[in-house]
Amino acid sequence: MLVQLQYVRAIAALLVVYFHSVLQYGRFEPEAVSSTFLFGETGVDLFFVLSGFVMWLTTADREMRPIEFYRRRIERIVPLYWLFTLSAAAIALVMPSYLKSTTFDLPHLLASLVFVPWTNPADGSGQLIAPVVIPGWTLNYEMFFYLIFGALLLLPKAVRIHALAAVLLALFAVFQLWPGDGVIVRFYGNPIVFEFLAGVIIARLYLAGRLMPSRLAVALVPLAFACLVAADGLDLPLPRIVSAGVPAALAIYALVSLDFSRFRDVKLLHAMGDASYSLYLSHVFTLVAVRIAYGMVPFDWLKNEILFISVCMVASVIVSLLIYRYFELPVARIFNGRRRGQRPAMAAGGERV
Repeated sequence: MLVQLQYVRAIAALLVVYFHSVLQYGRFEPEAVSSTFLFGETGVDLFFVLSGFVMWLTTADREMRPIEFYRRRIERIVPLYWLFTLSAAAIALVMPSYLKSTTFDLPHLLASLVFVPWTNPADGSGQLIAPVVIPGWTLNYEMFFYLIFGALLLLPKAVRIHALAAVLLALFAVFQLWPGDGVIVRFYGNPIVFEFLAGVIIARLYLAGRLMPSRLAVALVPLAFACLVAADGLDLPLPRIVSAGVPAALAIYALVSLDFSRFRDVKLLHAMGDASYSLYLSHVFTLVAVRIAYGMVPFDWLKNEILFISVCMVASVIVSLLIYRYFELPVARIFNGRRRGQRPAMAAGGERV
């Protein structure tokens, strides 16, 4: 098992949680967002590269038909996502004041459930393309990639990467040249989709044994993560695929080039990596709960930014571990036909297959 991939999942999710925690604090102190070193959104870029890497790794040396691939992806993604999407929609309908960035809208809800990009009705500018659960915008890209990748499993392994690159480039060109700026064109015309391709290429290099020298990899890991933080915090005037996609790809390539089997497993980080999907989807709900509770605290000396963000992150991790233990694992066992108490099958890096 490439345990480092689990660590990266945990770190990527925590980056996103930190980012949204700062934004939540900004609802109390609007000037705090501008004064705080705001970063963490690029955790998403790590997830995209990781997704491409794991998809190639789990299908390269096994026979898998597109239908089977799609079934496994749906089983992995849909149950938890639908749970939170329907929960958010219910809250927005019954208690709309609790969710500042969600408004109940039936077409928007249906589009969210089937992973179709849709303008979020809560955004007055009409520019935000996001589902009911805002972080779920990344899942629309994931499903887009899965749709293409799964279909290409019909091709011989030797040509799949070339076909994937050709399809992504062709679609990108079509969206760039398409007249108008419709939601689909704007969303899928984003070069961020090439981060999945980067992950696939890295996985092929890994399986071929074409890895970085250890010393170079050790040096690149902290540098790549520093560049990811800088891409957010410094708001560099560069395309995201350059400022965040390239460092994310280098970080993953460097990490898989290192042998982590010689080191003791960091159990908490590993567990957080296992629960990273739960953490990614559930943290927005946890943050809202913390914000509401925080507003009721009678002691002003407790109301500071560092404490608020710390509580947000700790609470988010605890909630995600519980959701993983009591929802994700049981659902996975059902789908895998496992007897009660047995873990689902895992591929390298902990991806359920």
